[in-house]
Amino acid sequence: MTINILLVFLVGLAGGLAVGAGFVAFLVVLGVIPRLTQLTKTMHLVHLYEWSVVFGAIAGTFGSLQDPIFSAPGVIAIPIGLAAGIFVGMLAAGLTEALNVFPILAKRVRIEERIVILIMAIVIGKIAGSLFQWMYFVDL
Repeated sequence: MTINILLVFLVGLAGGLAVGAGFVAFLVVLGVIPRLTQLTKTMHLVHLYEWSVVFGAIAGTFGSLQDPIFSAPGVIAIPIGLAAGIFVGMLAAGLTEALNVFPILAKRVRIEERIVILIMAIVIGKIAGSLFQWMYFVDL
């Protein structure tokens, strides 16, 4: 029984280290945080961004291990959902900006002159998907 627990511990530790290394490589190699600070013109707050990522990763780890259940009225859930959506949107914007995803995609599908339509289609699709999820899968 002790060997099984030790094996589970080692596999979990190795998996966590692999995911953590990939996350750090994603942030460092692509320069997501510096690019986000450039886009938002808050370069003087780069240390707060970095610590926010660290504490967010730690809180996410504890949250995934504990499986918490939060029940809050809609008045409180709406700002939390809005903040989470802004975070994911800014992270996606920083990533696509760093990789020049939209110009490459527009060139591949031969719609260089209609790149604004491509971006709006993606934005409207994200909004529609988020609204669908909140209306059908979230019980407030």
